Amino acid sequence: MAANSTPASEADTHAHHGYIADKDRYLARLKRIEGQARGIHRMVDEEVYCIDILTQISALTKALEGVALGLLDDHMRHCVVDAAKQGGPEAELKLKEAADAIARLVKS
Repeated sequence: MAANSTPASEADTHAHHGYIADKDRYLARLKRIEGQARGIHRMVDEEVYCIDILTQISALTKALEGVALGLLDDHMRHCVVDAAKQGGPEAELKLKEAADAIARLVKS
């Protein structure tokens, strides 16, 4: 299995994901982000001033970062904490997943 792939048992068991309690809030935020992306597309199509487009891209980037940080926080508070309580290889896997996710966010 690749280092970034999710174990099949975890993918099939959505109830264990920490973000489930906030799923509707995440979906609403993502819907707004979709609207922002469509707005940027429209701005380019309408040949809006480049600085104005860059300002909207910055806002979109911050919105996506907010979702990512929220998901990371939920992952740490639920998935990682639960695995750490159980110990063993699952705990190590969850800690590595979290560290890898943080590294990806820092690089972006």
